[in-house]
Amino acid sequence: MDYKAINIPIKGIVLKGRLRSAESKKGFIIFSHGSGSSRLSSRNNYVADLLQQDGFSSLLFDLLTEEEDLIYDNRFNIELLTERLILVTHWVIKQEAMYSMPIGFFGASTGAASALFAAVALGEKIGAIVSRGGRPDLAQPILDAIKVPTLLIVGGNDGDVIALNQIAYANLRWIKKLELIEGATHLFSEPGKLDTVAKLTSNWFNTYLK
Repeated sequence: MDYKAINIPIKGIVLKGRLRSAESKKGFIIFSHGSGSSRLSSRNNYVADLLQQDGFSSLLFDLLTEEEDLIYDNRFNIELLTERLILVTHWVIKQEAMYSMPIGFFGASTGAASALFAAVALGEKIGAIVSRGGRPDLAQPILDAIKVPTLLIVGGNDGDVIALNQIAYANLRWIKKLELIEGATHLFSEPGKLDTVAKLTSNWFNTYLK
């Protein structure tokens, strides 16, 4: 599928992004990737392509500049990553071609935590959240404040991450669902598993992103 390379100017820096535009206006999905990943993530791009086929526009972007990414601790600075996600979401809302669409978050690994924190800060601006192999436990302090339908997708062979998601799931108080994908490991690299992720994600956004 086609995407457009874009630059996102925020707070004195420029973040690189990949924008996919669907003909439908049913939703705009902002991806928040995990530590060490970027807008180039093959897995997130694959999911974004399938979402585009189902009518969802999306944005994958680098939460850190190239210079910032050289500092290893920045990749796990949830506060910084959350701030970037909030700023980019505000930027999206101001764009004429995007502002009228409901917005959802798709978070992978540590990106799921930043998506949850950002959703609390942004309130009604966010309509739904999907976490893929995420670490929602890192957002433990605010989980009971989430008022956004949240889907947690975890590989059935993802060991400790399953337990961490089960703990987070128990603390969510809003509409929620935990999906374990049988035979999938953390990166969902097994044949057909990312397709399952994309299908579950699309169904979730189709249901709750209004």
